[in-house]
Amino acid sequence: MSLDPSFVGRTYPPTPSYEVGREKIREFAAAVGAVHPAHTDPDAARALGHPDVVAPPTFPIVLTMEAGAQIIDDPALGIDYSRVVHGDQRFSYTRPVYAGDRLTCVCSVEDISSRGGHDFVTTRTEVATVDGEAVVTVWSKLVVRGEG
Repeated sequence: MSLDPSFVGRTYPPTPSYEVGREKIREFAAAVGAVHPAHTDPDAARALGHPDVVAPPTFPIVLTMEAGAQIIDDPALGIDYSRVVHGDQRFSYTRPVYAGDRLTCVCSVEDISSRGGHDFVTTRTEVATVDGEAVVTVWSKLVVRGEG
């Protein structure tokens, strides 16, 4: 069953705020092998002009993956998650993510297409501070494998 292209442009409600903690940044940096001291040491980060430890560039996936569940779990869209394969991920930064940031996400469906019996869903997530300062835009492409 193909996904409904009328969902393109649909925007979901903002997520609750997420407070970025130093320890979460340290854990993420260790998990992805980001060894720069600015990810773990506040003094090293401040020496580079940052207000606190700075998250590795892919850190927003922590927030956006959960936020994207609004789209994936929308029964009207009809994604069978057991058939989903991650296709692509892109980040466009306005500024880095820092420890102490309180962030929220707004997800929307940017594109739906079908090729070769598979559906492709591109989501766009705007990550901003609770005060409305833009931080990063994240695009994710999911492939919903066909049954054939």
